[in-house]
Amino acid sequence: MYAKQNTSEVIRELNSSAQKGLSTMEAGVRLEKYGPNQLKEQKKKGIFMLFMEQLCDPLIYVLMAAIAISLFLKEAGDAAIIGAVILLNSVVGVIQEDKARKAIEALKELASPKALVRRDGKECEIPSAQLVPGDIVLLEAGRQVPADLRLIRAVNIKIEESALTGESVPVDKTAGELAKDAKSIGDMLNMAHMSTTVTYGRGEGIVTATGMDTEIGKIAGLIDGGHNEMTPLQKRLADLGKLLSVLAVGVCAFLFVVAVVQKRDIGDMLLTAISLAVAAVPEGLAAVVTIVLALSVSRMVKVGTIVRRLPSVETLGAVNTVCSDKTGTLTKNRMTVKECYVDGRMVEEAQLSPEEDSLLFEVCVLCNDAAIGESRLGDPTELALLDLAHKHGVEKSQLERKLPRVDEWAFDSERKRMTTVHQKGTEQIACIKGAADEIIDRCQSVWMHGKEAPFSAKAKREAKAAVSQMAEKAYRVLAMASKHKGNLKDEKNMIFVGLVGMIDPPREEAGEAVEHFKDAHVDTVMITGDHVDTAYAIARDLGIAKNREACMTGAEIDGLTDEEFAEKVENIRVFARVSPEHKVRIVEALKARGKVVAMTGDGVNDAPSLKAADVGIAMGKEGTDVARNAADLVLTDDNFATIEKAMKEGRGIYENIRKTILFLLSSNFGEIITMLAAVLAGFPTPLKASHILWINLITDSLPALALGVDKNDGDTLMKERPRKSTDSLFSYGGLTCTLCYGVVIGCISLLAFLTVPYQELLRSNLPVNIQNLEKILRLPLVLNKAQTHAFMVLGMSQLMHAVGMRDVNRSVFKMNHLENIYMVIAWAAGIALQALVTEIPYFVSLFGTSRLSLAEWGTLGALASMPLVVHELLVLSKALQSKAPGGIKALEKAHKSQQHENSSSQPGEVI
Repeated sequence: MYAKQNTSEVIRELNSSAQKGLSTMEAGVRLEKYGPNQLKEQKKKGIFMLFMEQLCDPLIYVLMAAIAISLFLKEAGDAAIIGAVILLNSVVGVIQEDKARKAIEALKELASPKALVRRDGKECEIPSAQLVPGDIVLLEAGRQVPADLRLIRAVNIKIEESALTGESVPVDKTAGELAKDAKSIGDMLNMAHMSTTVTYGRGEGIVTATGMDTEIGKIAGLIDGGHNEMTPLQKRLADLGKLLSVLAVGVCAFLFVVAVVQKRDIGDMLLTAISLAVAAVPEGLAAVVTIVLALSVSRMVKVGTIVRRLPSVETLGAVNTVCSDKTGTLTKNRMTVKECYVDGRMVEEAQLSPEEDSLLFEVCVLCNDAAIGESRLGDPTELALLDLAHKHGVEKSQLERKLPRVDEWAFDSERKRMTTVHQKGTEQIACIKGAADEIIDRCQSVWMHGKEAPFSAKAKREAKAAVSQMAEKAYRVLAMASKHKGNLKDEKNMIFVGLVGMIDPPREEAGEAVEHFKDAHVDTVMITGDHVDTAYAIARDLGIAKNREACMTGAEIDGLTDEEFAEKVENIRVFARVSPEHKVRIVEALKARGKVVAMTGDGVNDAPSLKAADVGIAMGKEGTDVARNAADLVLTDDNFATIEKAMKEGRGIYENIRKTILFLLSSNFGEIITMLAAVLAGFPTPLKASHILWINLITDSLPALALGVDKNDGDTLMKERPRKSTDSLFSYGGLTCTLCYGVVIGCISLLAFLTVPYQELLRSNLPVNIQNLEKILRLPLVLNKAQTHAFMVLGMSQLMHAVGMRDVNRSVFKMNHLENIYMVIAWAAGIALQALVTEIPYFVSLFGTSRLSLAEWGTLGALASMPLVVHELLVLSKALQSKAPGGIKALEKAHKSQQHENSSSQPGEVI
């Protein structure tokens, strides 16, 4: 490991020369050996291959079978609609598949296009792609590091590594040998890494790694090697597709056997069986899910979220753990002065006075190389000092005109201080700032209440105690001093002016969002490359962690096996000093424990974990291209609290999709019951193939879509526990709902079918029994009328059922139906379409129906309203039970709580 070797050892091992660098010939040989200093491109797939991959889905297989069946039944229009659904899904999938490729391309763009190197003893600028191990690279402020380097010379050099490590301030670099126990990137003080930026000073380094062998290359490899896992909804729909496939085949086989046993016409029965198989498959399901997710995108934009991958919207509603980067996400990524120690007392920055604390402001502003104007240039700590002065009306430009700089002694990592000398009238003064321990011990007097006083041993102890007090809050502490006589640059016998404590503060809204997540039973975990003390201080302020035991470092993670880490990961709320590989390992460990994980971040170092998480969330303003392209969602306002709004939207979307699926399945189940019961009883089929396809066309389109865009009570949803990834679509009463309403729809449709022959038997004074019912149904006019009644009740009852499915826990009389105008339109359109096939002669002939009288319409309408009657009875029953001590709500709450507390290793339901 080059970081643990001294410079001469590294140069010797890489067979180079610090004075001359590599020869042009040797560089060419190494370029052939190691390849260009570029990130490897992801192998691109052709459009056709991407398209074909989208078709490898069980539900798509069922839809393809439905196309074949529809064509067999000469229903070309229905086949065309189903084909359009498949095409829509595939096109969307192809577009989203390009995400990882864009992430790699964004990583490539971060590399510096030019590099200043020493070759053949001369300095020259070359494309960074031509760098090879052993090259000597020259660094200066403003340049991007073009490859991974072992520094061999460092002059006050600072490198901004926040995008790679998450550390909020530039790191002082050294050419000295690294401590043997340093493991993370942030601890490698003698290394400079590709894509980081030199913010101060200058230096030289020897290239130790290029291209995919660099630290950023390893990140690119992690992204490239990752795979897109199925979302919980995709898994549920895949399982549902498999079940429906089996069901469709089973129904066909069963009815074919029945036809043989009952000696029916095999051809007619096969046609019926195929029609019923189509009834078992909700053809519009895939389309409705896609459309609902697509419509949600516009709503997500309104809450500051751009959706890059449609299924992630639904997944967000299942998230129970939010892993967040610290710098720039939970914090402002802007160092800010919080407290100061002046006149022997600790005060908040707002309590400072430009008049009483003028010397402190002078040192903060004059001993400072940063600048604030149209842009902010300089070290974040120095910018924080200028911000402090600016808040109190002290401007650098004015003060520098009054007290111009005449000499300076720049900061270096050995002295840990900086001195500037300024002309003040006929005299000169020195302003000094630096590490507190270095400054306090070199002061012999103290500035107290506007004048110089002796710096007693007691006063020094109090000053050092103030340093410790600030350090406990994880503040970055700088001491300020001045000197008015003697050798102004010897940095001895100075006047202690005060202490300044600063930190990258938490975002104001982040703490509130964390509390809201707690109410929603969602854990917040901080993952950062920063120091553990700083991370814990922020986490404590935000309410993420209550004690130090909830923190773990990257080094501690390395000391654990995967099994040991998995046992501890759920109890840790702060992971500090971690590498990109650690972040991925944390996310994967949480997922292995059954957690649905959202990961937020903005830097290059966050990209692999954003991709590994169930939902990757990147910052839109301050985030890097790498992070944005690796994420599923992008926050346009960089506001951590926006995640809560997006999560509320996600929960509502899933609830709507679930309602839609249960509505479609219960409606189709009603069709199956109607057909199977009649056939098993020996009756003719209550529905023709065209009837089944027509009803599916009506119910699988507008009503289902209206349910998909229904308005939910987001605040109520956010007080519930997020569903588990193993939860079935039929969980929490879903299966009961499907079976109950399916039975009701099937029974009333059969009742409508049998009412016609029953009335004919009564009018003919014949006994009412199964044999007579079966015989009279052989009469074409009776069968036609009976099928028309069953057809109308089946279609209208499903429309009534859709209204009730808006909220299974609320009476339809208490719903605001104008909140969902789409349902009103869908219901009215459905009724009109049903009337069309019984009242318009052309359609009456086409569908083989009978004209209905006004009385018949009233009777069938009342019968079709039974799903709403059952809905009202169930709502009333729940209301009565909930009022009783220990009622149903308490039982349901306890049941849900128990399910969520059970180990995720327990097997989930099939669907």
